[in-house]
Amino acid sequence: AAVSLVHLDLKGAPPRPSYLHKLIELFSELGADGLLVEYEDMCPYEGELQLLRATEQPAYSRQEILSMQEFARSKSMEVIPLVQTFGHMEFVLKHRPLWGLREVAHCVGTLNPHKEEGLRLVMEMLRQVVDLHPGVNTLHIGADEVYMLGEGEESKLWLASPGRTVEQLFLTYVTKVAKAIKEAWPHMTIIMWDDMMRGMSLDTLKESGLVGLVQPMLWDYNPDLNVDITVSLLEKYHRAGMSELWAASSFKGSTSVYTCVTRTQRHVENHIQWLKVASSLPAGVRLRGIALTGWQRYDHLSVLCELMPVALPSLAACLQTLLHGELSVEAQSRVSERLGVSSVEVEETLFPGRRLAELIVELNALLSSDDIRYFENNMLVRGWFSPHQRQRRMVTPLITLRIHSQATEYLITLQQKVEGVKEEIKRLYPESTAQEWVEEHVSPVMAPLQRITEEVPVCIQELVP
Repeated sequence: AAVSLVHLDLKGAPPRPSYLHKLIELFSELGADGLLVEYEDMCPYEGELQLLRATEQPAYSRQEILSMQEFARSKSMEVIPLVQTFGHMEFVLKHRPLWGLREVAHCVGTLNPHKEEGLRLVMEMLRQVVDLHPGVNTLHIGADEVYMLGEGEESKLWLASPGRTVEQLFLTYVTKVAKAIKEAWPHMTIIMWDDMMRGMSLDTLKESGLVGLVQPMLWDYNPDLNVDITVSLLEKYHRAGMSELWAASSFKGSTSVYTCVTRTQRHVENHIQWLKVASSLPAGVRLRGIALTGWQRYDHLSVLCELMPVALPSLAACLQTLLHGELSVEAQSRVSERLGVSSVEVEETLFPGRRLAELIVELNALLSSDDIRYFENNMLVRGWFSPHQRQRRMVTPLITLRIHSQATEYLITLQQKVEGVKEEIKRLYPESTAQEWVEEHVSPVMAPLQRITEEVPVCIQELVP
C-alpha cells in the first residue's frame, strides 16, 4: 500500500519542540506513515556551515532533532529529511560569503552548477543532515524551480558547445549530486521534485543518467488537477525507467502566498483528484506514496502562509480522504471524533493549537471585513477627510469627530484580539513568529486607522476654540 508522508516546512514559523511532538502524535493518529521534514535554516549546521543557521530564532538543537525522530519512531513514523541542492537555496546563497556561488547575481535561489565549491557545500550540508538522522535511508534533494538556470556566464559557455541544452545542464548536475550521495551512502534512496523534468522528452530522460538513481515526486496542488495529463506524465517517467514514483498534494500553503486561513474544501478536492490519478494508472505503474505538503512560505524570502493550527482540519480531512477513497460520512465522523469537532470546516477548529486557530479565524474575519479593511474608502472619509482636506486642514469638526470615534472603536477591538493571538502564537512558536504574523496580517490594516486618529485632532484644533 502507498505510504502517506506529512510535509513539515520549517522555513517559517518553526513550532516549539513541545508543540512539534503534539503535532507528530496527531499526524500519526490521523493515519500518516511518515514525515518529510524541510529544515532549511532550522538545522543546527556546524563548522563552515554555521552561518546557515537561522538568526530570527535559534535553530533546533541536535538533541531536539534527535528526540523528534525518536518520538516519530515511537509512533512508527519514518522521518525523511528534505535538503534543497540546486534551486530554492535562498537560505544559503543570501549570505555574503556565498554570493559567488549563485548562477546569476540577482537570483538568490539558484546554485551555479559548474563550481566544485558549490557541490562541496551541498555535500557538506547533506553530510551534516545525515549525521543528525541516525539510520536514515531516504533523502529528498529538492531540485524544483531552478530559476534562471543557463543564464550565468559559465553556463552560457557550457551551452555554447553544439547540442547542449539547459535540460542537459540540469540533468548533469543532479546526476553528479545523486552519484555523490550513492558513493557516500550506497543504500540511500533519493527522491527529487519532478517539475524541471516535465517538459523533457522520453529519450532525454532515458539518457539522463538519473534513471535508477532517483525517484521523481510529481507535485500538483490544484483542486482541479488534470488527471489525464498527470497520468501521462507518470507513465512517461515510468517508461523512461524511473519505476519508483511519488506524488505530492497539499493541505495548506498553496492557495496564495499570503493566505491566513485554510479553506479545507479546495485541499480535499486536490486529494480526490490524486485518488483519480492513482486509480487511472496503467498496470505496472504505481505510486510508492504521497507527500501531503504544508508550505509555510512559498520560498525563504516570502511571507508566512497559514499557520499549522488553522490547517489541521484540512490535514485531517485530506488524510481521511486518502484512507477512505473519499470524504465519506464515515471519514467525517472519524475526523470529528478525533478533533472533537462536529464538522471539518475550519470554523470548528481542533487540537493541538485549537485555541490559536479559533482566535486567528475570528481576527481574520474582522481584518477582512470591508468596514475595517477599506475604512478610508467609506463615504465620510472620502467626502470630509480626504488627503486634500487633511493637507489644508479644512475639515468639518462634526463629521471628522464621528470618523475619529469610529476609527478608535475599531482600533480598540482589533488591539484586544491581536494581544490574544500574539500570546497564543508565542506558546506554540518563537516570539519572532508572533511578531512577523502581526506585521504581515494586522499592521497594514491598522496603520490607516491609526493615521486618521492621529490626524483628526491636529486638523480640528485649527477650527475649534
